Amino acid sequence: MSDKPVMVARRAVPRIVWPICALVALLAFNAVWTPGFFSVGLRDMRLTGSLVDVLSNGSIIVMLAVGMTLVIATRGIDLSVGAVMAIAAAAAAVLTTSAGAPGWVAILAALGLGVAAGLWNGALVAFVGIQPIVATLILMVAGRGAAQLLTNGQIVTFSDPVLVAIDSATVYGIPLPIVLAAGLVTAVALLARRTGFALMVESTGESESAARLAGVPVVSIRLWCYGLCGLCAAFAGLLAASDIRAADANNVGLYLELDAILAVVLGGTALAGGKFSIAGSVIGAIFIQALTTTLLMQSINPSAMLAVKAAAVLVVCLMLSSRFRFLVRRCCGTFWRRAPQ
Repeated sequence: MSDKPVMVARRAVPRIVWPICALVALLAFNAVWTPGFFSVGLRDMRLTGSLVDVLSNGSIIVMLAVGMTLVIATRGIDLSVGAVMAIAAAAAAVLTTSAGAPGWVAILAALGLGVAAGLWNGALVAFVGIQPIVATLILMVAGRGAAQLLTNGQIVTFSDPVLVAIDSATVYGIPLPIVLAAGLVTAVALLARRTGFALMVESTGESESAARLAGVPVVSIRLWCYGLCGLCAAFAGLLAASDIRAADANNVGLYLELDAILAVVLGGTALAGGKFSIAGSVIGAIFIQALTTTLLMQSINPSAMLAVKAAAVLVVCLMLSSRFRFLVRRCCGTFWRRAPQ
């Protein structure tokens, strides 16, 4: 019998493994170099600690990332989520202070505006045929201007107990932002995976023409995705406003659309559309917030913080790249073959 080389298929590693490894490595670093990072206490019937702060402060990015995941899966993008956050925060603050509306009415109005903004983006993309980056860039600029008009360019403070409770309330000691983010993630995940919605979203992102031939309502799917993204952004805007007890239209959600897109990419969803992972996006969002908290606790110079953060994110992106991993394996294999025996 002749000895023939046996080809062994290399099993593909799920993309979600790499952001999990990065998050575990970051937590391990904090376990060694950040004293008390994992310490959790109870103060005034509320859980406290660095780890709790990561989850609580990261709730905003988690919400944005969940909505952004659906949009990117359809081969789109939404640059206006930061502006939608500002609109929602401004509307809620103005309604409770100037109009005297109850807090729950202000919340519903803010969420409704978020959905309307998302549907506007979806209509420009699905009906008019404008490129997603251009369509959402319009609202990114105009939306923040609208929020500044609502607040007359001022920081509007509020004391409505319902709005304040969004950030200060707890559920069995767990900060409400964490509970709200977990509930939103669960609801979207169930909608995506238990109703066939995910299959239609992925087919739209993979090939719009093929999806149309298969009977997928492509226009409706795009509208749904952008509408849900707007809803998530409005939720995030209410959280951000409740945290500071005010609506600052100039700064609420500023540049957070970049963190949301980055979280989605780190979670394994390709910008080219198609398959997506809600869980991966959540892990990516938590990694970004944990990295920010770590840099702050390590007293990194603020002028160097962005560079350090960018370097860490670059490492994770390289880990996600199958081509980069192939080059590393080939280089390592060449090195070991040339090493003296």
